[in-house]
Amino acid sequence: MTDPSTSPSPTAPKGAAARLLGLWFGTALWKRILLALVLGVAAGLVLQDRAADIKWMGDAFVRLIRMLVVPLIFVTIVAGVAAMAEPRRLGAIGVKTIGLYFGLMLVASALGLLIGTILQPGLGVDLSAAVPIVAGAPPPSFGETLMNIIPLNPIAAMGSGDVLAVIFFALLVGVGILVVGEAAAPLRKVFDAGSAVMLQITYFVMEMAPFGVFALIAWVTGTSGPAAFVSVFKLALCVVIGCTIQTLLVHGGLIRLLARLPARPFFRDVTDAVVVAFTTSSSSATLPAAMRVAQRNLGVSPMVASTTLPIGVTLSMDGTALYVALLAMFSAQVFGIDLTAADYLMVVLTTTLVAIGTAPVPSASLFILAAVLSVIGINAEQTALIVGFILPFDRPLDMMRTVPNCTSDLSVAVVVARSEGELDEPSYLARPVE
Repeated sequence: MTDPSTSPSPTAPKGAAARLLGLWFGTALWKRILLALVLGVAAGLVLQDRAADIKWMGDAFVRLIRMLVVPLIFVTIVAGVAAMAEPRRLGAIGVKTIGLYFGLMLVASALGLLIGTILQPGLGVDLSAAVPIVAGAPPPSFGETLMNIIPLNPIAAMGSGDVLAVIFFALLVGVGILVVGEAAAPLRKVFDAGSAVMLQITYFVMEMAPFGVFALIAWVTGTSGPAAFVSVFKLALCVVIGCTIQTLLVHGGLIRLLARLPARPFFRDVTDAVVVAFTTSSSSATLPAAMRVAQRNLGVSPMVASTTLPIGVTLSMDGTALYVALLAMFSAQVFGIDLTAADYLMVVLTTTLVAIGTAPVPSASLFILAAVLSVIGINAEQTALIVGFILPFDRPLDMMRTVPNCTSDLSVAVVVARSEGELDEPSYLARPVE
């Protein structure tokens, strides 16, 4: 007869599962994401091409966060603008935000040219094996970009994911609520509640981040592998150096000099958003994570976060500006073109302008190259060769350059919030929310 005291308890497995779940959810999200990243690299090296079989988990995570982007932008911008005490505050925040984004992209473009000039990644590169790829239609002119901001149909703009048009319409709705005043109070409450709901859904989706990061990193590592960088090692090194300088020195310097805050808590607390940016290679896909990080970890008020971060999704492209300027130097060196001081200036200005209109999706920057390279006399056939050479290796490079896009958005949000008295400094200095 079996002694009941020695029989396994039927509740033991349940207790173990509960403890594991408690340990999982009791660990800070950024730690779980970093663990997933490391495990994803290991899985990719083991599985190699078979890692593509688990990519669907990463794709599902990206679809979830893309699902949130348009409603999150619309609802939070309306709620944030409507929460302002007076309309002129919107003008002050908007001018500061756009001015900082534009200035940071100018710095990134100049940095890309400087690194390309010093390290000369294009010297000795042989394009004979490159398959020419046409870089697509030229990007719209600056005037066309401004015109496209005004949607013919706001609902259609939301359906197509036209972020600039959605931002424009949301700003108008928010200003309308703000100007109407007390009569629009019920509508203001609706958008306040909607903003809270969207942020809560964002928290739910972000709990899936470790699994999505694991799958995406395993896929990239398994299908590309370290060998993917052999042919473009010098260019990849330039991208890493440039993104590191832009992120740590430029954005960290912005926090230190303009916000007058220590930069260490900033870099410690933005890990969630940075890893999502790195793995998805998409600025728009990073927005939900950035909104969460800005408000919960950095102490940025919902009003400022909902205004600065959605604008940054389409306007703030530091990584793109740096990369395209670097590719301009790379191309000039490949084809033996000597650049003058005027050429350098034109590359910086053109790169900054076309970067503003770049779609916040993977590898979009490659297809605006023609507009920049034409400035220094590189024709369409030569551009097609450059794109054909870079495209097979672009995904890992794209992952790197999406990081400064993300840290640019968050550093500007902190600076603007600090200048407007909308930053909770104790929250900024505190450790990340567990």
